[in-house]
Amino acid sequence: MTNHWIDLRNSDCVLIMGANPAENHPISFRWVLKAKERGAKVVCVDPRFTKSASQADIYARLRSGTDIAFLGGMIKYILDNDRMHRDYVVNYTNASFLVDDGFSFDAATALFSGYDEARNAYDEKTWQYRFHRVDPDARPETMTPAQRTEYDRVKALADAREPLKDPTLQDPRCVFQLLKRHFARYDAATVSQVTGTPVADLERVYAAFSTTGAPDKAGTIMYAMGWTQHTVGVQNIRAMTIVQMLLGNLGRAGGGVNALRGESNVQGSTDQALLFHILPGYLKAPRASQQTLDDYLKVNTPTAIGRNSANWWGNTPKYMVSLLKSMFGDAATPANGFGYDWLPRLQDSGNYSWMHLFDEMYEGRIRGLLAWGMNPACSGPNSTKTRQALAKLDWLVNVNIFPNETGWFFEDPGLGIRPEDIRTEVFVLPAAASVEKEGSISNSGRWMQWRYKAADAPGDALPDAEIMDLIFHELRALYQAEGGALPEPILNAKWDYFREHGGHREADVRAIAREINGYFLKDVTIGDKTFKAGTLVPAFGMLQADGSTSSGNWIYCASYTEAGNMSMRRTREPHGIGLNPEWAWAWPVNRRILYNRASVDPAGKPWKGTIPVVEWVGDRWVGDVPDGPWPPLAAEGGRLPFIMRADGHAALLATGLKDGPFPEHFEPLESPVTRNPFNGRLQNPVAARFRGELDKVAACGSDQYPYVCSTYRVTEHWQTGVMTRNAPWLLEAVPQIFVEMSEELARDLGIRAGEQVRVSSIRGALTAVALPTKRLRPLQVHGRTVHQVGLPWCFGWRVPNDGSGGDSANLLTPCAGDPNTTIPESKAFLVNIEKIDAVTQSAHLLPRRRNA
Repeated sequence: MTNHWIDLRNSDCVLIMGANPAENHPISFRWVLKAKERGAKVVCVDPRFTKSASQADIYARLRSGTDIAFLGGMIKYILDNDRMHRDYVVNYTNASFLVDDGFSFDAATALFSGYDEARNAYDEKTWQYRFHRVDPDARPETMTPAQRTEYDRVKALADAREPLKDPTLQDPRCVFQLLKRHFARYDAATVSQVTGTPVADLERVYAAFSTTGAPDKAGTIMYAMGWTQHTVGVQNIRAMTIVQMLLGNLGRAGGGVNALRGESNVQGSTDQALLFHILPGYLKAPRASQQTLDDYLKVNTPTAIGRNSANWWGNTPKYMVSLLKSMFGDAATPANGFGYDWLPRLQDSGNYSWMHLFDEMYEGRIRGLLAWGMNPACSGPNSTKTRQALAKLDWLVNVNIFPNETGWFFEDPGLGIRPEDIRTEVFVLPAAASVEKEGSISNSGRWMQWRYKAADAPGDALPDAEIMDLIFHELRALYQAEGGALPEPILNAKWDYFREHGGHREADVRAIAREINGYFLKDVTIGDKTFKAGTLVPAFGMLQADGSTSSGNWIYCASYTEAGNMSMRRTREPHGIGLNPEWAWAWPVNRRILYNRASVDPAGKPWKGTIPVVEWVGDRWVGDVPDGPWPPLAAEGGRLPFIMRADGHAALLATGLKDGPFPEHFEPLESPVTRNPFNGRLQNPVAARFRGELDKVAACGSDQYPYVCSTYRVTEHWQTGVMTRNAPWLLEAVPQIFVEMSEELARDLGIRAGEQVRVSSIRGALTAVALPTKRLRPLQVHGRTVHQVGLPWCFGWRVPNDGSGGDSANLLTPCAGDPNTTIPESKAFLVNIEKIDAVTQSAHLLPRRRNA
């Protein structure tokens, strides 16, 4: 989240799209209702009439997988009706920047300039800005004074890498005009044909949310997996960020782009790099071509673009070296690149995300797996492929708090392989639950909050850190005794966070928290103050690139200082806008709203009539912790607010994405339609695809699989249900898998509520309980009726152990996903539904649960 949960109450218009917070984030929804009490409009756009929709002032349906069409229409509406916050757009976005003359988009092929068909990838060379340049043959000494003055002016701009701009936004090559032309095709009538949303509903949503383009209004977006789990997932979010930039809603109270994380510590786990392409603090993972630390830093440390850019990623050397010192301690020296030489490298074109890993397992190239706190047999796409991949492993380690489908995959009645024919050796390690260990969580709003241990873990269960410690020490002993390939990372790792207690080694989680914050390793003088070796670094601005500081994660530097553990704080804000700066701690440096210097005009004054977040008073900022200490933009030495971008501006046109600098509508991999009226291509040309024997894909417009299906969660169950299906009172509430469908579709198929039906895709099938409902309605798409259905994905065959719960909805989902993140497309795929006749009903009938 750019903002935080409580800040939702400050919004004038809350758009819920790609999420269902009333059911899946129910406590958070309190703050939406607080906003409503203040007079805010709540808008919900969703294929289903959800509990969130029931609380909305405006509700609109859309066909799953058409969010870019919907939002593209909103962008056009804002531009056509002059609803944008012009001063914000001109000063704080790249709208005025001129773009390379070679940049283009061809609607006939749906390709941006730079597409390489052989590589099925884009070269971004033509997506770049145009810069001020001086004539290399110019002779300043021969110039007149006026010519020399102009030459010096342009040279200074060129030296600062200042882009060419048109503040009037009229130049046909400026980003604003390119954006306007790109979305000119997204008129309401065409959007309605594609999304199935009536034109009147589109215009109600567009009109309501675009009112927040007024300087005295702010609007926020709440989104979750309903946007991300698509072959255009990243571009869904990009489309909404463009809306928020045009309306001036980033950095402001009640504004922002707010991702709703699916678990209490997903944000924290991402921050700590539980994804293959990053290191802690979102530093990039080393690639094979970056053989030395200097190679890595040269590639990954950006140069500032423009005189007013803070270019905060220019500090990458400080953060990387401090991370390496935290990892390897005294063994990290300049001679070995501070331990960089020991880090694993990703292949330059390698992808190590979920679907790729299980594809490698299925092909027999990965022979062992540690499934830690996960249940991939139910949680990943195409579960049949996943489970068969597990059967090809030599060994599997399953770390969890309850028995689950992954650890017992060989008992799956639908696997089709006899247990005695499976060679995989399975190790089950029971783990402590969250309340059985101490530590921190970081929530969706980036708040790091300390949690205390409430009870001991039962039996042999251990906290995760202590399981890791046992494995680590065994590995280190093996390397010491036997040697082996690349022993240095194991032998040189700094590993002093455990203490002997009661006959076993216990994790000192507070010591780990201090290591994540970081230490001065030598006496360091900064300004007029000297910090002694061994003291905690008070803020990441003091980290050094010479090996004199450590930090396990630079964005968490300041979370644990000499004043104590900031995440333990519990002082409420008695009044104000809900920042609560003394409650826990937020990264970075306790900043509660990111990019908050965009909440003021270039002179540093809050936009007229708004809730102030920060303000420049005299010679300093007051309010929230500002995005950097510099003066506001109009002052001498002022800096732009979007400090994590090299040019300091929010990007209406963005480089760095694999599928283009602007969002473009494409149909899901499996779609009920066969044409795309916005362009000449049906699907994202660079989407992540797999083409193995089990990676079957239904044809678009298929008669065999005619219905659009989405998977989703329910309030009573958590993820795949490993925890909640083992809680009898929750299983009693929602005991088995069901399929929601419209009453119209149920009538067409002769299906009544409670009957057993077979739901199938080209990849697999399952039996579910039919749930006809008014929450779903048929949609009119390209002049014909399209039906949508939905399945929760929180079930599996092992619990309940009588099989009455059914199996995972992911038996049906495809191995296909977004080209940038490779997140699977679980929100839009094709299925068929068949009534199970009375004769076979008893054979398929899911057994009723025994009385609790």
